[in-house]
Amino acid sequence: MEIMDTTLRDGEQTSGVSFMPHEKLMIARALLQDLNVDRIEVASARVSEGEMEAVKSISRWASQNGKLDRVEVLGFVDGTKSVDWIVESGCQCMNLLCKGSRKHCEGQLHKTVEEHTADIRRTIAYAQEKGIRVNVYLEDWSGGMKDSPDYVFALMDGLADLPIERFMLPDTLGILTPMEVTEFVNQMKTHPLPSLKGREYSPKGGAERGLFDFHAHNDYDLAVSNVLAAVTAGCQGIHTSINGLGERAGNAPLASVQAVLKDHLHVQTHIDESRLGEVSRLVESYSGIAIPPNKPITGESVFTQVAGVHADGDNKAGLYQNALLPERFGRKREYALGKNSGKANILKNLEELGLELSPEQTKRVTERIIELGDKKELVTQEDLPYIVSDVLKHGAPEEHVKLLSYVVTTAYGLKPLASVRLEVNGETYEESAKGDGQFDAFVRAIRHIYKNRLGRSFPWLTNYSVSIPPGGRTDALVQTVITWNWNDRILRTRGLDADQTEAAIKSTIKMLNVIEAGETL
Repeated sequence: MEIMDTTLRDGEQTSGVSFMPHEKLMIARALLQDLNVDRIEVASARVSEGEMEAVKSISRWASQNGKLDRVEVLGFVDGTKSVDWIVESGCQCMNLLCKGSRKHCEGQLHKTVEEHTADIRRTIAYAQEKGIRVNVYLEDWSGGMKDSPDYVFALMDGLADLPIERFMLPDTLGILTPMEVTEFVNQMKTHPLPSLKGREYSPKGGAERGLFDFHAHNDYDLAVSNVLAAVTAGCQGIHTSINGLGERAGNAPLASVQAVLKDHLHVQTHIDESRLGEVSRLVESYSGIAIPPNKPITGESVFTQVAGVHADGDNKAGLYQNALLPERFGRKREYALGKNSGKANILKNLEELGLELSPEQTKRVTERIIELGDKKELVTQEDLPYIVSDVLKHGAPEEHVKLLSYVVTTAYGLKPLASVRLEVNGETYEESAKGDGQFDAFVRAIRHIYKNRLGRSFPWLTNYSVSIPPGGRTDALVQTVITWNWNDRILRTRGLDADQTEAAIKSTIKMLNVIEAGETL
């Protein structure tokens, strides 16, 4: 089964998303090199100078690494223009956008199917002259199969003798159900075109390529289900995007498609599942579109058990686990701390931290966590030692890192500046730094202390979330939860304050104390 990812083309049609050329290159490298996607669609021809720059850099890198045959660009039935653009970009494959329904052909182009077919043939003939391989998109194919199947087959008949590598079947408006996908793909496969029927390709790598690709949209939240139906009906290529990015409700998300194909259809792909989360976060960062915490496979919370009974079942026999094991995707299972936590959740987290409590002590700690949960306070694993110390009256944990003083400034036209005075294990250090924001400047100053004064590495911030109570009060408490990566260990710390920057700073100091406590054990 081939996966063609269109994050860099169709995914960029997500409202508010525009990748810089260097970002496109980084995503392309992650898709082809890390995830091992079969093909990527990286741009639309003739859009902008920035697109040309991006495609040139991707083509150059792909050529140097033997992957240029896996890079594709959307082109248009515009005579020679798209082909010339693609040739100049260094790409060698065009996905030609044709009208796949009578409504689109007559309503948008004001042409008959015969006229449109003639235009397509001229564009493909010119692409052949220039050495460009061609796939054909039947835009609004789903609408065509619903309302004008005679048009679809007339178009197919008119192109049957051309060297088209794949026909791409898009559900452009996301209107199909799985039953319709199955029916329409079967009709395409059984349509009597002797020169097309059963045609297969064996490109470098030896993987068979079927004639049809399916391209789903998620308007009715059926994209993944429709992919399942398309593959079952015989499509050999599937189009996806990272995090489901795409126009309107988006496309079929790669992570979900991969899991469904492997677990339910036992279909083999070349995807490296362990890199899905990492690439998902990369695209989240560049696109500015946050991944919902409950997004299957890649969401922050999907491998977190909340109910205590689930933790108990996992502890005894993995009773609440399915084939979607977090380790498979480079992640690990977590057990939430809150009002629904039972003793099993607490024990799992204590075990992770290397803490042992008596049954009575565990009960008291559980009661305190439930009390905090009733107040809607988020409790992280890193909070647990503080709660244990408070409940058991051992006094507060030793502070290895103390923030003695700091100043952050911001001024119009100038980068924010932070000056920090920090005590680490009894020694005092001072540093200053500029940043892209007040908190960024603060973290850079702290990083200077650890790198330049202590000769140590500093954790990397991987996620930053802020929650503010509704109601518009300017004095409301802000809760900032920051996720850090420290030597491949994930730390999540929380800060609470009326000022967002101060809340983030509190979270950072708490994280440093967690690290220092571990270093001194």
